[in-house]
Amino acid sequence: MPKETPDFTLDQARRLLDDVFAPWIKDLALIVEDIAPSAQGEPGAILRLPFSPRLCRDNGVVCGQALMAFADTATVIALVTASGGYRPMTTVDQTTHFMRAVASSDVLADARVVRLGRTMGFGRVTLTSAADGKPVAMVSSAFATL
Repeated sequence: MPKETPDFTLDQARRLLDDVFAPWIKDLALIVEDIAPSAQGEPGAILRLPFSPRLCRDNGVVCGQALMAFADTATVIALVTASGGYRPMTTVDQTTHFMRAVASSDVLADARVVRLGRTMGFGRVTLTSAADGKPVAMVSSAFATL
């Protein structure tokens, strides 16, 4: 189980979005809302993807590519939170199960660390529509520490 890291703050998590991610991820205008452990004590983070028509396909549905990038970014924030600070890492694997479309709504990511080792970290993310709280996608991923 990952260690608790009370020294890592919400402000530090928010700064990571500007400090370490590619400019196009910054263009998503993601918001880190919380980094508190879950009710089960799992470290992680809650992020928000604000709705924008620029993220939509031709039918007004937020595209899967944006949701996958959002989940990937949320997992990084969760892993950094669990480890107590930033360590360079890279995505090794990501599996996304889309459950329903989301349109004209912000999307919330509840990213949780399943396991954090010396060289690998594993996370799961539940994406939900902020408008109705219904699940949009489930994502599991693995990251390697560089």
